[in-house]
Amino acid sequence: MRKLPSPKVLVIALACAFLGAGCAVQTQAPAENAPLVFPAPPDEPRFIFERTLYSSADVEKEDKSADLRRAMTGEARTGEGLGKPYGVAVYHGRVYVSDSAKRAVVVFDIPGQHFFKIGEDDPGRLLMPLGLDVDGNSNVYVVDSSLKVVQVYDKDGKFLRSIGERGDFSRPSGIAVDAEGKRIYVVDTGSVANEKHRVRVFDAQTGKHLLDIGKRGTGPGEFNLPRDVVIGRDGLLYVTDGGNFRVQVFRPDGTFVKTFGSIGRQGGQFSRPKEAAVDLDGNVYVIDSAFGNFQIFDAEGQLLLAVGSRSEKDDRAKYMLPSGIAVDGDGRVYVVDQYFRKVDVYRPAKLEQDAGFAVKREADQKK
Repeated sequence: MRKLPSPKVLVIALACAFLGAGCAVQTQAPAENAPLVFPAPPDEPRFIFERTLYSSADVEKEDKSADLRRAMTGEARTGEGLGKPYGVAVYHGRVYVSDSAKRAVVVFDIPGQHFFKIGEDDPGRLLMPLGLDVDGNSNVYVVDSSLKVVQVYDKDGKFLRSIGERGDFSRPSGIAVDAEGKRIYVVDTGSVANEKHRVRVFDAQTGKHLLDIGKRGTGPGEFNLPRDVVIGRDGLLYVTDGGNFRVQVFRPDGTFVKTFGSIGRQGGQFSRPKEAAVDLDGNVYVIDSAFGNFQIFDAEGQLLLAVGSRSEKDDRAKYMLPSGIAVDGDGRVYVVDQYFRKVDVYRPAKLEQDAGFAVKREADQKK
């Protein structure tokens, strides 16, 4: 059916007809058809909004009979969606999303056109998965805030081991693992009622506790409700210190290096910072739930760009309760919104649409 002009356009057209020649009416294409880039023109774009992952239907291959049936009946394609997503980790286009409502890690395998879940069965059953990360061998490390352990799986969800014992954590939330899979850094967020606001360091293979970084406080190297940790390209640790509205930087041995950010509503400041990520250039990405965006800083803490905005209506780059962020090896950025139950994907402007990890495998494309 042909779409009718909006009332506003009709009013303008009638006015033009009444006034005579010299008045032209132009209609614009729907916003969703136009590329959404950041920063906006006339600045040179750095990121292009690429797609949104809502359900299994966004990655799984559909057989020809189902595709034909939908074409004939007009029915929409459906799939298994997210419940209450929180964190995200990505390895070569395979997107791992922790989902506390489903009590599992939901996996969108974009290259393999496959959707599955991790942690639904024993051993390795999950109760409240939050932060997660992937090492260089594609093993997946998941923080379970209820069990107060880190569960480790291979890339396909086979349970490998648990890290942590009773009493090791108060309220674990975020995690980072080094590329070799030797060390994990677990953020213990603590609470207003205890002093266990810290980053705990373990041997990723044996589970041996190695050291703690930080303590509760407001000074350099101290934390107030920390939320996440990420390992930079320089080998330094970047910790989102939520209650102190900043990012703190440490050496792997726990030595304090520097801090950036402060409370406020201006660019480079924070209100409710949550997860963090880094790219291949060493830039640091920080999600802020109150701002409804993520901010990108260089390794020195200088603001480079802010992407997204807060909204009560779901749309491209619109967020109500963003929580998780990850950057793939090709520079694509993945953002989780708990409220809209989605993962938004951004592509670096210098990366071609069909390039990188998050595309269908060539063998699959020929089928």
